[in-house]
Amino acid sequence: MFKAGFPSMFFQVFYISKEETRCPLVFEIIKTGKKLKEERILDEGCSAVISLGYGKRMLINGFVEDFSNIRREELLEVVDYDPIKRNLLVIGPCEPKPETSIHWMIHYARDEVNAVIQINDEGLIDELKNKIPTVEKDGVIGSIEQVKNVMKHLRDSRVVGVKNLGVLFVGSSVEEVENLVLETIKKDKN
Repeated sequence: MFKAGFPSMFFQVFYISKEETRCPLVFEIIKTGKKLKEERILDEGCSAVISLGYGKRMLINGFVEDFSNIRREELLEVVDYDPIKRNLLVIGPCEPKPETSIHWMIHYARDEVNAVIQINDEGLIDELKNKIPTVEKDGVIGSIEQVKNVMKHLRDSRVVGVKNLGVLFVGSSVEEVENLVLETIKKDKN
């Protein structure tokens, strides 16, 4: 039986189950979150959204208090998303982040993308603005217009900034995207 959730103003959430996901990629997200925290990519005032493709599903973090100690109950398995009706079908105990729809559409539209890391840091966007394509924040987070603009820039780049939101890094594997994040941010700070 589906349980509807209505607290999100970004989409309507239907929970297939509020139990923790049993997706085998849970530990990949936990490991990635810890690595980003250890490398000081995720400092105070900075958060991340990490998603991994899993067949026709997607594993993504919800609101995480401490990335050095991500817990299974802070993760969601997204079964389906309808961008027109803005209905999200999930398994997991937590609330989805507004960026969930953007990540879903990237995974859905790009077969070669299996991992997306989004660093939400205004300062990072400003530091990288002349080095990466940047999309203006168009209205609601995850709107079809915003996703179309992000996808257009992802044709030519694996890194895209979204003004007033964060920087998206995409790739075919977790390791590839982790390395892309580290190279891009470390290179910029040197």
